[in-house]
Amino acid sequence: MALTREEREEFLAEPHIAALAVDAGEGRAPLTVPIWYWYEPGGDIWIMTAKDSRKAELIARAGRFSLMVDRLEPTIRYVSVEGPVTGTEPATLEGLRQISARYLPAEKVEPYVEFAWKDHGEQIVLHMRPQRWVTSDLGQV
Repeated sequence: MALTREEREEFLAEPHIAALAVDAGEGRAPLTVPIWYWYEPGGDIWIMTAKDSRKAELIARAGRFSLMVDRLEPTIRYVSVEGPVTGTEPATLEGLRQISARYLPAEKVEPYVEFAWKDHGEQIVLHMRPQRWVTSDLGQV
């Protein structure tokens, strides 16, 4: 059964690790990789990635990307969303803290942020406006 708008937005706002997919060009399957993301119901999604990554290059070329999140319990549920990139900006230390706190226990956030800020190279933030949704709750299996 398809989710309502409220259900899909609330589910996407939970801290799932998403599968990001973007067109990888002629003769290639889409690039699909796991990624952390930020979303609040009714707003845009943002992700952070290395400025010189293949992912960033492909997203810039395509102008859009998809995210898919799922769970198995208490019911099998998924949300897939696709949309255009609405902005790109340099990543900030505060943004890295914000997204890290979404996924990591509080005591691990600062050590991770210090490591990532120094080790991952120059990062950018890409904003995407959700445009097309595919959702389902398959119930308990």
